[in-house]
Amino acid sequence: MIIGREYETEELLKYYHSNKAELVAVYGRRRVGKTYLVREVFKNEFFFYCTGSQKVNSLVDQMERFADAMEQSGLSVQETPKTWMQAFDMLRNAIKSSRSKSRKTIFIDEMPWLDLPNTGFLAAFEYFWNAFASARSDLLCIVCGSATSWITKKLFEDRGGLHDRVTGKINLQPFTLQECEQYFLAKGGGYERYDLIECYMIFGGIPYYLDYIDRKYSLAVNVDRILFAENAPLENEFEELFASLFDNPKHHLDVIAALSRKKKGLTRDEVVSATGLTNGGGLTDVLKDLELSGFIRRYNAYPRKKNGSLYQLIDSFSLFWYSFLEKARPSSSHYWSGMRNTPKLNAWRGYAFETVCLKHINQIEQALGVFGVVTWISSWQSKQTDPGAQIDLVIEREDRVTNICEMKYSQSEFEVTKEYSQKLKAKLDAFASETKTRRTLFLTLITTYGSKTGLHSGIFRAEVTMDSLFLASRY
Repeated sequence: MIIGREYETEELLKYYHSNKAELVAVYGRRRVGKTYLVREVFKNEFFFYCTGSQKVNSLVDQMERFADAMEQSGLSVQETPKTWMQAFDMLRNAIKSSRSKSRKTIFIDEMPWLDLPNTGFLAAFEYFWNAFASARSDLLCIVCGSATSWITKKLFEDRGGLHDRVTGKINLQPFTLQECEQYFLAKGGGYERYDLIECYMIFGGIPYYLDYIDRKYSLAVNVDRILFAENAPLENEFEELFASLFDNPKHHLDVIAALSRKKKGLTRDEVVSATGLTNGGGLTDVLKDLELSGFIRRYNAYPRKKNGSLYQLIDSFSLFWYSFLEKARPSSSHYWSGMRNTPKLNAWRGYAFETVCLKHINQIEQALGVFGVVTWISSWQSKQTDPGAQIDLVIEREDRVTNICEMKYSQSEFEVTKEYSQKLKAKLDAFASETKTRRTLFLTLITTYGSKTGLHSGIFRAEVTMDSLFLASRY
């Protein structure tokens, strides 16, 4: 059963029912459900299916795996191929000899792991597609991979034989909050939206992680079981995650670690200063890899400038790991259950909730009634009036209104005190003065249960509660 993924399912079926050869790339970070989606959409009915493996590191082993995949797909195998060119020749001959007039779907999973150095994989696949498959109106070839940087560089940005050959791109993202809710409802329910948001703040909408949650336990107990207990199933996930995506992940991890210490993000020069990496093409590749894989986002400080980009860590699981597991695994297997309302926990909650909001801008704009209006997303920090004043989410709208957003995680209705109200007024005045904006400013509260009605709550002109974050995405 497929949870959510309506758009991606429609896209796959569209390519299946087209009347021409299609080369479709399905990509996204590890554990996001790419293989599951393709298998479920096509009910595991493929003309040919094979998959790469990180543990297979020789051409001989790959050829044996390929021959076995041919046999498992019901295709004739006379002998094990010795090269990738021979392997794709075997597949071509199997297609040509097929008597079936129906659409033939080829699924090559974890393609980046098939591309071992000096084995000629990509050249052989390129020849297979260009010289044969692209001329067949009955072929749909789906390639899949977690190494998003490989997919991008080798397929999308190729300047050789595969240039402009990919006819479809499906970037599979983690579940939204709505899809997480649908997922748990399909398993029998058991969690309120407040708990689902905290679950998202830890596991980030990754289906593989969510599958470990047992609804007969509280969320806190589940977190202990999955991450903090002895031999917890995800105790090594962080290291394995980066090792599976990047050949040499040290520099990627250096950047992630630096960004984890600066919540609002770092400029490129600040990344260089914090990591000691050279400010050159290598760093450009690392930042691009991390952005394409969904670990970081690049955004602009207000006002928008070409060279004003900041890089911010927004992967929930990575943020959680650096907050609670980076230095040493806690000795208690009940660590999370015992960490109720400590300063460290509340500090993490505040920022983790902000990242959830930043991943649901689409839903926030719907709640504000501005979906369909062109918007620009940025942040702002005072450089003149009050160096400590900053706004983590500025929604600049084409209708000459700017939403100045405060994102606040609260276990009950959020109370606006006199002191907080004065702080907000000072921040708003600083923003208006320094930016010299002529736009109307709407101070906007994004929180769990809304604000508590009181003397100072009227300072907010708009509110978005957690229920709005569960709205369906609109494209």
